[in-house]
Amino acid sequence: MSSIRLLDHHTVNQIAAGEVVERPASVVKELVENAIDAGARRIEVELVDSGRSLIRVFDDGAGMDLDDARQSLQRHATSKISSVDDLLRVRTLGFRGEALPSIASVSRLTLSTTRADGLRTVLKVEDSQISRPKGNSGPKGTEILVEDLFYNTPARLKFLKSDTTELGQSLEHVSRYAIAYPGIAFQLVHNGQVGLKTSGSRNMQEAISDVWGRDLARCLAEVRLDAAGMSLSGFVSPPHVTKPTRAFQYIYVNGRPVRTRTLTAAIDQAFRDLTPDKRYPLLVLMIEIDPSRVDVNVSPTKSEVKFQQEGQAFDAIRIALKSALMEHGMMPNAAGVMAANEALAAARTTAPETVDYRNFNTSPAPGADPTVLFNSPTVDVPIPVFQRGDLALPFANLLDGLRVIGQAMNTFIVAETKHGLVVIDQHVAHERILYEYLCGIRGVAAIEKQALLVPQTLHLDRRSALLLRERLQEVIDVGFELDPFGGESYVVRAVPAAIRNRDPLKVLRDVVDELVESSVTRRLVPTREQIWITSSCKMAVKAGDPLSHAEMEKLIVDLATTENPYLCPHGRPITITLGKDALMKMFKRI
Repeated sequence: MSSIRLLDHHTVNQIAAGEVVERPASVVKELVENAIDAGARRIEVELVDSGRSLIRVFDDGAGMDLDDARQSLQRHATSKISSVDDLLRVRTLGFRGEALPSIASVSRLTLSTTRADGLRTVLKVEDSQISRPKGNSGPKGTEILVEDLFYNTPARLKFLKSDTTELGQSLEHVSRYAIAYPGIAFQLVHNGQVGLKTSGSRNMQEAISDVWGRDLARCLAEVRLDAAGMSLSGFVSPPHVTKPTRAFQYIYVNGRPVRTRTLTAAIDQAFRDLTPDKRYPLLVLMIEIDPSRVDVNVSPTKSEVKFQQEGQAFDAIRIALKSALMEHGMMPNAAGVMAANEALAAARTTAPETVDYRNFNTSPAPGADPTVLFNSPTVDVPIPVFQRGDLALPFANLLDGLRVIGQAMNTFIVAETKHGLVVIDQHVAHERILYEYLCGIRGVAAIEKQALLVPQTLHLDRRSALLLRERLQEVIDVGFELDPFGGESYVVRAVPAAIRNRDPLKVLRDVVDELVESSVTRRLVPTREQIWITSSCKMAVKAGDPLSHAEMEKLIVDLATTENPYLCPHGRPITITLGKDALMKMFKRI
């Protein structure tokens, strides 16, 4: 007997569904794309339990009659293309004809649709079996209910992430389409709470404001350029308005949200030397190109595209972004750079006071916050004995004959000890100190806060506000004092003392952005430890921050008290030590 057999129709559908339907957000994406292709002007998305229990997508688009509704539930049934040649001129978001049958094979699906107000066709699908059609009254358009997603594939259900992560993924998809199609009024509701709502006013900047918040939308510069057979339009932030992740970079090709290495590299090239390391500009970029010059049939999720001329696409994006920054006065010209250099040279003509640090040692004052660097080398105190119980701390030998030599590149502290030469990365060293302070390794103590003279208001996009609301107590625990202030706003009354002399709202916004990035892009659940790690990173001194000798020595002394002075919480090395013997051998002295 033959060992090869044909799979039954239901099994084939479930295998195909694995390529299209990975999670609730995949269902939302496919159904929203269908609604857009149907010419909708209003799209409503409702989720219960982040889409596990219920996903409802309603649109007021063209709708379908009974025959089309039945056909739409068959695999590879589509109105978008009729032959392989049509793939060279695809203008719609969907074209494979796989979404509805794939979704129906792993859920209990109800399709209700009509081409005009009045009687609607209702079809139910369970285990790939389509019920007899029923009717009810309703408005023109289509409504699809997806209930009990993955009820018949428990293994896939088990691999879903937390509700916060799954909701974040759905919000991300709807946010991208809401900005790309500002003429459509979008609404996403989760467990009865509005998570996203746009007006459908046709104004893209207003749609960006609805999704990202007013503060970010106001600072964006318009992008508009025709080059290399492509039309580019959208908005980009100035170099001083950046985010710690790429979560706020939305790129579209012929209205389709996409991700490609070519486009990402072009953005990085345009902003090279303008933004700090590991900071990314905000971007909404619409690319219109002849469909025959771009392949959208690269992956089942249709999130990747391939340009016929990758180099032309790269150059067009780079030029468009740089031109937008120049036109809006956001890119420094030669005169501006010269003026800045002259001012810097003038500031350096005043030599700093010379202090002999060879016999100078510091330790935290009683009751002081051990995470705050100080500026004045006016107190001469003995070196503390760094022991906890009967165990000497592993890095205490760093203080043996410690003499801070100086700071290299405003990033690395160079110091001499009896054992050799030590180079310390100031950012990761301070990050380690702050992390152990926040999580209580350095002793249980209340986080020192600095009350703001005037409370400040933090405005977030809906997605970030929703995540912050769920993790509010953990953020409060690291030293921020804030309360919901209506909508997507929070009023901030106090901040951790460790971030004095820095913009507290910027630090807090960066913390929230990192949490959103991890929950949406890296699909991780924001934990208390992750909030400690993120907060310590954002509060720490940065590469490029000048430090006085006293501050450098204070940082080294604090580092010697940590449990793990070798790696920061992210796993990056803190110090490099060149022993005396190694140095002597390198210079052939021994």
